[in-house]
Formats: sequence, structure tokens, C-alpha cells
Amino acid sequence: MNGSTATATTDTANAARAAGESGPDYVRPPAYVGRFAPSPTGALHLGSLVAALGSFLDARKAGGRWLLRMEDLDTTRVIPGCSDEMLRTLEAFGLHWDGAVEFQSRRTALYADSLEALRTTGLTFECSCSRRELADSGETGYPGTCRTAPARCGPTATRFRVNTEEVVSWMDLIQGSCLYELRTLGDPVIRRRDGVFAYQLAVVVDDAAQGVSHVIRGADLLESTPWQIELQKALKLPTPHYGHLPLIMEETLGKLAKSRGSLALDPTLAGNQLATALGLLSHTPPAELQHSSPDTLLAWATAHWNLDRFQRVKKIVVSRPMSHV
Repeated sequence: MNGSTATATTDTANAARAAGESGPDYVRPPAYVGRFAPSPTGALHLGSLVAALGSFLDARKAGGRWLLRMEDLDTTRVIPGCSDEMLRTLEAFGLHWDGAVEFQSRRTALYADSLEALRTTGLTFECSCSRRELADSGETGYPGTCRTAPARCGPTATRFRVNTEEVVSWMDLIQGSCLYELRTLGDPVIRRRDGVFAYQLAVVVDDAAQGVSHVIRGADLLESTPWQIELQKALKLPTPHYGHLPLIMEETLGKLAKSRGSLALDPTLAGNQLATALGLLSHTPPAELQHSSPDTLLAWATAHWNLDRFQRVKKIVVSRPMSHV
């Protein structure tokens, strides 16, 4: 089916809920519910702060709730104590969340149930391809090698079988009209070869289970959105509103990374660094507030928050010194 839209998907999900067909773990959102979902694989940096700040302010401006979820499924990359450090950092910056912090590693039963539901309807297949093989193929998306059967014996990943004739589009709150051909993207992995549930499945299940109505996140996840909308349709789950914030990039080095010196969030400089992050989002506080407390800055930013100030901006390049402000 061509011309599938997030609006149409949401209407379908609403009809399914009215008919009592929605998933058993779906929480009916009373109003705006946003979330921030970092991976505890390294300290938060300026790019993380911009993502957290954008989702926080959008929720607070709407009088909504802001949830916190740790994406810790890949235990081989999780750094012990990192989650606690992230929580302390967010609190120091005045970014206080609502409710209990959720951890994906404690929610695997939900993912297993959803995977089984997809298998039952014939929307999965097993894939024996390695990342290196796919990279060597020269294809931009998954070429469909194992759609009929695994190419060889041994461990397999599970992929979600997309409709390659379908075009997915939605109206992004920040990036405007977005359109992707599923043929180009291919079939995403939803369970890895090592048995770990993959991001694409887990995030869809979690957003629905937590009643998330708005997903405000970095533009690096734009291409994941079509897969997530398709998974929501397949699982009869609602599609939230999506908004993709500009990605903060360093000159010559690219996207800010935990593995480099892009980590410079210092709780003792929370006010200054919040002002920097607000400036990157075109919400520069007035001069008299530049050195104010996080609570004062956030109150001002909430009152003045407007997504129109950075419409269709996908990246913002900063100098190296600025990333350490």
C-alpha cells in the first residue's frame, strides 16, 4: 500500500483501541507524555543535553509528563554505574523526570511477547547475514538475502518483514514532511544473533506501554522512524507524534560521541551549559539570565519554547571549544 502516513496509522490505532484490539500493555495517555531514553554506555555530553532539553521543554510547555528510560539491553556495552551518573547529571541540570525510571533490561518479557505476535502473523524471518557481509554487498539497505530462508546454517538474527512496495510518510513536528521508501531501507533486525532484542522493536513496545504521545529526539533517528511506524501498525499500537531535533556536530569530527572528548557536561557549570544548549536550539536566554540557576533558566525556556525556531534544521556545527563550555 503506497502513501502510508503517520496520521493514517494513528487513526488505525485509534480505531483498534476503540474495538478493544490494542495491545494489553498499552497505557492510554491522558495528555502529553514525552520521554528521554539514553543508553548508559558513557557520560552525557552536549548533544545529549540538547536532546534531553528539547524533549523536556516540549513536555513541560504542554503541561505534560516527561519520562526517563534507560536503553540498557546491550549489556556488553553498558558501563557499571553509568545509569546512576546520568541520573545525577540530569538532576543537577534541573531536568527532573516524572515517575520511576524504566530499564529495558527488566522488560524483556514484553519484547518476547511482541516478537511472538509478529512471528505468528508471518511478519518475521531468520537471517544469517553478518554485518560485514552486508557492508561488502554495497547495498544501502538490507538486500533481502534471507527472506525465503537463511543463507547458511548457524546463528541467525530475526528481521521484521516490511512491505517493500510501501512508502511511509509523516509530518514531523520539526523536520516537516518526511517520506521513505521501505524498499530502500530494507528489513530491520528486531532480535540480534546473540539473542538480544534490538532497538527498533524495544522502543516501539516501550513507547506504547508507557503511553508516550510525543517523541522528541535527535535527527540521527529519522531513518528509524519509518520502521517504527510499520512495527506499530503490525502490533496494533498507536503512533506518537515525532519531532527530530537538530544533531549537534563538531567541526571535522562529526556527531558528538561518548568515545571522544565530547563529554563535557559539568554539573558545577550547569547554568552556563544549559544556556549554551538553549542557544544551540535558538532560545538564547536574555543577558541577565545567562548565569542563572538551572531552575530559573528552565522556567524562562519553558515559557518561551517554540519548535518553529529551528524548523527543518537537521544539524548544528559547533567548534571544539564550544562543546566544552
